[in-house]
Amino acid sequence: MNIANNRPLPLWDPGKMSGVILWVLVLCVFCSKSHAQEISVDSLYILPVDLNEVVILGAKKRLTHQKQHKPLSSLDEYLETAQKINLIKRGAYAWEPSLNNMTSERLAVTIDGMQIFGACTDKMDPTTSYVDVSNLEEAQIQSGQQGALFGNTIGGGINMKLGHSRFKDKGWYGSVENAYESNNNLRIVGAELNYSKPEFYIDGDIIYRKADNYFAGDGEEVVFSQFEKYNISLNSGIQFSEGKKLATTLLFDQANDVGYPALPMDVSLARAVITSVSWQQDSITGNFKDWETKIYYNNIKHVMDDTKRPNVPIHMDMPGWSTTAGVYSQMERISGKHALLFKIDGFYNRSLAEMTMYPNDPNENEMFMLTWPDVRTTNTGIYLADIIALKSFTVALSGRLGLQNTNVADDFGFNSLKIFYPEMERSNTRFLKSFSVTFSKDLNAFSMSLGAAYGERAPSVSEGFGFYLFNSFDAHDYIGNPNLTNEQSLETNAKVSYKKEKLSVSAEVNFFHIPNYIIGVLDSNLSPMTIGAAGVRVYTNLEYAQVFNSAMSAKYQLLKGIHWSAGLSWHRGTDNEGENLPLISPLTYNSSLSYTGKRTSASISVSGNGVQENFSVRYGEDQTNAYTVVSATLGRRLVIHKNDLYAKAGIENIFDTSYSTFSDWNNIPRMGRNIFMSLSYSIN
Repeated sequence: MNIANNRPLPLWDPGKMSGVILWVLVLCVFCSKSHAQEISVDSLYILPVDLNEVVILGAKKRLTHQKQHKPLSSLDEYLETAQKINLIKRGAYAWEPSLNNMTSERLAVTIDGMQIFGACTDKMDPTTSYVDVSNLEEAQIQSGQQGALFGNTIGGGINMKLGHSRFKDKGWYGSVENAYESNNNLRIVGAELNYSKPEFYIDGDIIYRKADNYFAGDGEEVVFSQFEKYNISLNSGIQFSEGKKLATTLLFDQANDVGYPALPMDVSLARAVITSVSWQQDSITGNFKDWETKIYYNNIKHVMDDTKRPNVPIHMDMPGWSTTAGVYSQMERISGKHALLFKIDGFYNRSLAEMTMYPNDPNENEMFMLTWPDVRTTNTGIYLADIIALKSFTVALSGRLGLQNTNVADDFGFNSLKIFYPEMERSNTRFLKSFSVTFSKDLNAFSMSLGAAYGERAPSVSEGFGFYLFNSFDAHDYIGNPNLTNEQSLETNAKVSYKKEKLSVSAEVNFFHIPNYIIGVLDSNLSPMTIGAAGVRVYTNLEYAQVFNSAMSAKYQLLKGIHWSAGLSWHRGTDNEGENLPLISPLTYNSSLSYTGKRTSASISVSGNGVQENFSVRYGEDQTNAYTVVSATLGRRLVIHKNDLYAKAGIENIFDTSYSTFSDWNNIPRMGRNIFMSLSYSIN
C-alpha cells in the first residue's frame, strides 16, 4: 500500500459516525471562594475554583512584562512556573506538560476551548507547541475533574486562552520586540499591530525563534538540541449591535530543523493551521447570558527525520497527520442562589502516521507500515456546572456525559492489528461520564474546600491502535490494544488557605485512585521490530494505580513593592503491586524575592528537587540526583513620547549547575548558565 505525504484527509465520514447521541444531564462540581479568586456569578466561563491556577502571559498587555521572569520565554517556561505542572523534556523545544503527575493522555489540553491533537507518535508535538506567548493571554489550569469543561480527563485540563483587543476604543497600537539568550545563541524577533474600535477590531502578530545547540552545566554541548520556529496569528471581531459579536481566529505555526537529543530522530517539519469562527452574545433571554458558539478546524503535519544523525543503522521516514473539526456552544444562567453553566460540544479527529524503512543494501526492499492506521474519532458531550451559594457555605456541582466512537478506516492498518487481535472490530463506541462535588467555606481569613470526583477516559490513539511504536525511554516497542477498558478515576481533594493583609498561605492535597490504569506491560512472546529494542510492551489495563499530590505555598509582603514567595510539593505514584509509577516528581521547592516598582523590577530565585527516591525500574526509569539552581533578573521601563520601552535582563542557573531532573527523557542534562536580554517597544 502506498500513502503519499500529500494524501488527502477527508474530514467528515458520516457513514462511520455513531448514529445516536445521548444527551443526559447530570449535576456535579466546582468552585469555592479562595484568597486568589472569589466566587463570581457574573462570569462563569472558567469557574473560579480553589484548585485552579492561572498563568498570566500578557498578550496585548505589554506592561505585564514587569511582572514576568522572562518576557519572551517560551510557553513551556511559563507553564513550568505553575505549581501543579511539570514539563517532560526530550530536547529544548516542545516540552510535554504533565498535570498532577499525569501526562497528555490523561489531560484535556485545548487552545481557546478547541480540541487539537498532535500528529507525532513520539509526542514530539504536544498541543502547547503550536501556540506562542505572543498571542496568548493566559493559561488556565484546572485540576482533576474541574478540567472536564474542556473534555474527558483524569488529571485535569489546560486551556490556552488567546488574547485579543475586545472592542476597545484605542485605534492603532502595537509593539516590536526582540530577545537574545547566550547559552544556545537563541534569537527572538517579534511584532504586533492592532486596530480596535467599539464596533471592530483586528489583531496581527508574528514571532520568530531560532536556537543553536545548548550547553549543559559542565560545559558539554548537547548536540541535536537546535530548533527554528515562527508563529503568525490573525484575529478579528465585528460588533453588530451592543453585546452581539462575531469573532474569527487564524493561527499558523511552523517549526523546522528541530533536534531531540533524548530521541533517536529529529523533526524536519512540524506545522499547524488553526482556525475558528465564533458568535458571542452577552444576553439572550431571561436570566441566560454570555452565549458563545464556536466552530473550529485545525490541521497538523509532523515529519520525523534521522538524516542528520550519524551511524543510523537503517534510515526511516515517519510522517504523521492529525485533522480535527469541532463545535461547542455554551451559556450561563443566574437564578437565585444558583449560577449555572451549560455546554454542549463535539469534535471529529482523523489521525494517521506511517513509517518507511530504507535498507542500506539497495537490493533489499523498502519496509512500510502504518503506525497509526487512519483512526477516526468522533466525540460528543454535554457539560453542566452549578454553583450554589448557601448561607454558611458554597456547594459546586458539575458533570459531563460523552459518547465516543473510534473507527479504523485503513484496511492495511486494520489487518496489521488483527494479527494480534483476530476478533478485533473496526468500530468501537464508548460511553464516558464524570461528575464532582466541592464544598467550600470562609471563616474570617481562612478559606477551606473539600471535594470528590469520578471521571473516565477512553484510550488514546497510540494506546488503542499504535503499531510498533518505539519508546526510547525504556527501549521497548509498544503495541496498542483496541480491547482496553475505559480508565476511571476516583478523586478526593482538599485545600486550606489563609490571607490577611501582607501574608497569604495555602496547603492542598489530592489523591487519585485509578482503576483500569493504562500502561505498557512486557509481552515476552513478541519480538521487537526496532533495531536495539529490548522487547515489546503491549498497552494493558492494570487493576489500579494511585497518585498522591501535596503542595504548600506562601507569599509575604516585606515592604511596599517587595514580596517573598515560596512553594513546596511532594508526590507519590504506585501501581496495584506497589511498584513505583514512572515520571512522578520527587520533593520540589522554590523561593523568590522580588521587587516591582513604578519603573523598575528585580528578582532573585532559588528552585530545586530532592533526590528521586521512588523511581520506577520496572518501567525503565533510573534515579536522578538532587539539585538547586539560582537565577536573577533586572528590568527597567521608560516612557518615550507616551510610548513604553521595557528592557529586561537576567542570569539563569547562575552557578552553572550540572543536573537533570526526573522529567528529562533519558537523563538529558538541563541548560547551564544562561544570560538573557529582552527589549520591547510598545506604541500606545
